Amino acid sequence: MPGTDQRITDTVVLIKGAGEMASGIAHRLYRSGITRILMLEAENPLCVRRSVSFCEAVHDGTVEVEKVRARLVPGLSAVLPVWQSGEIAVIVDPAWRSVKDLLPDIVIDAIMAKRNLGTRKDEAPLVIGVGPGFTAPRDVHVVIESNRGHDLGRVIYDGSAEPYTGVPGEIKGQSKERVLRAPVAGRVRQMQQLGNGVKKGDLVLYVGDAPVYAPFDGMLRGLIREMTVEKGEKVGDVDPRAKREYCFTISEKARGIAGGVLEAVLHHYSGQKGREAGDEHI
Repeated sequence: MPGTDQRITDTVVLIKGAGEMASGIAHRLYRSGITRILMLEAENPLCVRRSVSFCEAVHDGTVEVEKVRARLVPGLSAVLPVWQSGEIAVIVDPAWRSVKDLLPDIVIDAIMAKRNLGTRKDEAPLVIGVGPGFTAPRDVHVVIESNRGHDLGRVIYDGSAEPYTGVPGEIKGQSKERVLRAPVAGRVRQMQQLGNGVKKGDLVLYVGDAPVYAPFDGMLRGLIREMTVEKGEKVGDVDPRAKREYCFTISEKARGIAGGVLEAVLHHYSGQKGREAGDEHI
């Protein structure tokens, strides 16, 4: 439990990743008053849901998601001024050197790699792992369930999240069909814009010379930047609900995961001693 003289609003949070789920978490914490947030990203983030991902700051310098702004910083010395301006800080740090240098109060691994790439529970007083690949309390203090369904967002203090199935969650009867993947390795060339309505068979993009078509009628909720990708990489997301506003707002899945993270943070700071492991479902 943190010292009683530390306010939760002074908490320094480091989030590994700045993609869709990590951004949903950062947004929820920020709107809850926990604003001293640093997000670590790769040099060329492979992001499909770009309109709701703070990793876009790596490309554009700044990005805004539902009225919360993030800014790319060149180093840790520039983080505090960004926080003081009311923004989330994003830094290119795929090796996570900032963990040791920043000494955060909370570390959240939200890379969504489906495995633990090296996160340890000695990195901060509270370390949270999102999704499969983590086991609490061995690797991290807390695991957050990321699989769609009854337990989405569940806070796990003893055990792991559900194993990775390789099958995207179902939306209006569509599962793996709604995710567009690169048929070959090559450079992406867009033929549509994010938020466009598409019909089954419409040309969405090329990867190299290979076309990728819309699998059904819907809305283009995700579209990767024009960049080089490997075969099988996720390059688009068609939403069968066909509501354009869904393309530019945080998803229910990201909000559910973010709610679990916020619960874990508040539990940590409250020092609550209630049942943690083995809670019965009601």
